[in-house]
Amino acid sequence: MNDYELYKSLGKNIKHLREINGLTQEQLAEKSGLSLDYIGKIEVNINKPGLRSLIKISNALNIHIKELFDF
Repeated sequence: MNDYELYKSLGKNIKHLREINGLTQEQLAEKSGLSLDYIGKIEVNINKPGLRSLIKISNALNIHIKELFDF
């Protein structure tokens, strides 16, 4: 899997996890302390989140960070 495919799959999985938790992008942004624009761009593979952002997202979703990569 190349970098493009990795981040594309990661973004799709973050969106899926957000939706099954009943959260909007705005709610995830608020809970994670990240911007709405940033969350949206992660989900469509424009932004490539770093470790700190992934930790914030996983904490906001109440999941272990490794679950973000279960795809």
